[in-house]
Amino acid sequence: AQHLRLFQVMRGEHDGVAVAVQAADEVPQALAAPMPATVLKVLVEPGSKVKKGDTVLILEAMKMELPIRASRDGVVTSVRCREGQLVQPETVLAEIISGVWT
Repeated sequence: AQHLRLFQVMRGEHDGVAVAVQAADEVPQALAAPMPATVLKVLVEPGSKVKKGDTVLILEAMKMELPIRASRDGVVTSVRCREGQLVQPETVLAEIISGVWT
């Protein structure tokens, strides 16, 4: 029997999307800033399906673009930054949870 869990994916403060994923991998993977940077472009939103290697967002640091990529297949559960925002190292920018979508 396959066990599914329901996660509420927030879009802003009041809207939401329900995402069903396999219970075996419930902990979201945090994508964090590797260095001080500016968020140049956010390419996903909560509920977006991503594949390993997809660019989730682009940072700009020291006049260079730095793509932040998904390290596994999954669904974006949160985006914790906005374009133009200055972020510090280890700031969580987005979270991805893997699993089967229904």
